[in-house]
Amino acid sequence: MSASTVLIVDDERTLARSIKAFLIDSGYDAEVAGSGEQALEQLERVRPDVIFADVRLPGMNGIELLRRIREFDAAVPVIMMTAYGTIEGAVEAVKLGAFDYLKKPVDLDELKLLTDRARESSRLKQELSYYRRRGTPELRFAEIAGQSPAMQAVLDRARQIAALDDVPPVLITGETGTGKGLLARSIHAAGPRSTRPFIEVNCTALPGTLMEAELFGHERGAFTDAKESKIGLFEAAEGGYLFLDEVGDIELSLQGKLLRAIEDRVIRRVGGVRDRKIDTRIFSATNRDLEREAQRGTFRKDLYFRLAVILLRLPPLRERDDDVLLLAEQFLHQFGAKYGKDVREISPRARESLLSYPWPGNVRELSHVIERAVLWSHGPVLDADHLSLSEPAAIGTTVTQVDAIPPGPNGGAQAGGVGIPSGAGDLPQWEKAVIEQAMRDAGGNQTKAAQRLGISRDTLRYRLKKFGIAG
Repeated sequence: MSASTVLIVDDERTLARSIKAFLIDSGYDAEVAGSGEQALEQLERVRPDVIFADVRLPGMNGIELLRRIREFDAAVPVIMMTAYGTIEGAVEAVKLGAFDYLKKPVDLDELKLLTDRARESSRLKQELSYYRRRGTPELRFAEIAGQSPAMQAVLDRARQIAALDDVPPVLITGETGTGKGLLARSIHAAGPRSTRPFIEVNCTALPGTLMEAELFGHERGAFTDAKESKIGLFEAAEGGYLFLDEVGDIELSLQGKLLRAIEDRVIRRVGGVRDRKIDTRIFSATNRDLEREAQRGTFRKDLYFRLAVILLRLPPLRERDDDVLLLAEQFLHQFGAKYGKDVREISPRARESLLSYPWPGNVRELSHVIERAVLWSHGPVLDADHLSLSEPAAIGTTVTQVDAIPPGPNGGAQAGGVGIPSGAGDLPQWEKAVIEQAMRDAGGNQTKAAQRLGISRDTLRYRLKKFGIAG
């Protein structure tokens, strides 16, 4: 476990620095603020586990500072320091929620004892909160709808992961829109660290230079705009989870430092000279094939294996036929309530459209389609016209490109290595004929047929089902 952080708020600089040095020697991290205003500025950055604050401070006094701290985070224990003649103020502070008070001149042994007690009290409160919630862990997965065998298999593994206290790194793979972030948040909410932070990082949002400072923090003066020290997201997620969304987009130059943080649970701030122990668990997600990229050298192989200690694959919606209507009904009620629409059911024609569409954008696309349909609806029934689902593009090429395809050996056109029969009728018939011939040429092997057509295997499976072709 990493060292707990103590914030010392006192305008007597010599005393504050002495306390800081003593606490660091005792295994704590410590920071100093010379006034209540400075302390409030540091709260978000430092995220202290324990706060010592003098009753008498310049400007904002200790009692007002206590009120402001409790508004920010009522769980942080605050210990008031008081000189002779201000005991009444310290007692008032305890009545207002301070953990305890400490008389000046400060006895360092007593200060250490109070710090240990405050930290332990905070930990016990967090555990109590967890055990109160533990009776209904299944509720944490209620937001993830899915009755298909593929989805039930994923949820079963997710429940097993959530039951662990010390969770190894988990990599969640799947196409865009399949719900990778929702699954990660649900595992966190159902587990023993549910009261601890869950911090999500979009790895595509920042360039490598800024991403490093964001993840690991930086010291004052580390770069031009670093006017003060700042903790990174690894430290901010202390005791909880850091979720690296689209982790495949992290630059190679940063991947080595990320690997060390995950393996050794140690980080060093940008511009810093001291290693800091962290107690942070890692979830990551990607829509890319990181194993293939690791083999090609475009992603560090050692980092991939470290991230994928547990690998969860979320199936695309086209592989979850049993869930399409279930999800559509859920979104229907959700958006009906949101927009005050009295729409209660989906027409048979709309259901057929929902089931026949391949959903390249997965659950996210389905959600947007139903939301838009609810807005356009005028009665209790949602019809196919409200869905505005267009037919997916033809396989392999557009109509205007067909004329440019060179002739095949039998007089038909040639596309992606597949000879197209001459004399084909309209576009659907032509498309069906192409697929049938590709399947014959590939000996019924869907993977080889998809390669010959220049499409994915999932797209081919959708077309086989659409045209009733045996696969």
